[in-house]
Amino acid sequence: MGINVREVKAEDHEAWITLWRKYLTFAGCDLDGSITLSTWNRALSTDSSLMCRVAEMDGDIIGFAIFVLHEGAWVTRPLCYLEDLYVDEKKRGIGAGKSLIEAIRDEAKDKSWAKVYWITRESNPARVLYDRLAVLEDFVRYSIKV
Repeated sequence: MGINVREVKAEDHEAWITLWRKYLTFAGCDLDGSITLSTWNRALSTDSSLMCRVAEMDGDIIGFAIFVLHEGAWVTRPLCYLEDLYVDEKKRGIGAGKSLIEAIRDEAKDKSWAKVYWITRESNPARVLYDRLAVLEDFVRYSIKV
């Protein structure tokens, strides 16, 4: 019952899109199909700063993490923003989310990224896991929709 985390591949599309749609429902979001297609294509592109890792168990993809590398004014190494993390509801609690975060953390160490960070809703039950793996910072996020 081991969980393997790896880069997403083109042949993962059907499993990924199923989880992606469940994630959008969980997030209360309805995205245009063109955005989903763009996200998928960028996740597969070696030229994109957006990347995707999947958690696999017994040959089935049970979760994914999408993250973006970017520059920062306060560092000289890339920053890793973990934008999306989702594990199938039926597979939660067995370590897939933890495995995804730890795999990205290990990749960050191996590739000398400055930091891995993410934001979440206050009400997200996954915060129990996040509190064990990371430091809760005191920043407040603002956004302007344009």
